[in-house]
Amino acid sequence: MEALDRLVSLTEALPECDPRIAELHRYWCSITPAGRQMPGRRQFDPTAIPKLLPWLRLYEVHRDPLRFRYRVVGTELVRIMGRDPTGQWMHETFPGVVGSHEYDNLITVAGGGTKAYSRGVPVLVVPKDYLLSERLTLPLAGDGATVDMVLAITVHHPAKAAA
Repeated sequence: MEALDRLVSLTEALPECDPRIAELHRYWCSITPAGRQMPGRRQFDPTAIPKLLPWLRLYEVHRDPLRFRYRVVGTELVRIMGRDPTGQWMHETFPGVVGSHEYDNLITVAGGGTKAYSRGVPVLVVPKDYLLSERLTLPLAGDGATVDMVLAITVHHPAKAAA
């Protein structure tokens, strides 16, 4: 699989990706209310996608200054990272992520009007057993326009599967 980092319009299809990422994207599209470009947190029901929960992250978007707090971090991500950052600020927990393409994508998605898909070397420190990860970052806007939460999924692929 080749590396890929794309900002995608809210209505554009995703490139070929892991089935779990495609499933989250279909669900996100299905909960977007008619006449709106993106759903809000109220439309997102984790019980509708229980098999995906281990790979999900939910961020609160804070402005002035723009920053992100982990609201939920799935158990598989916690296992791979070796810690649970739930409730912590992303820039304080993982200072090395600031300025990375993943962080830049998060900023862009929080700005509204786009979603982000990337595939490549993991950004955060993960065991060497994982050489490839895929990420989808999706906006949530309670008022339909201003992104106040970001929903993301990361699937880490073991080294033997990445070859």
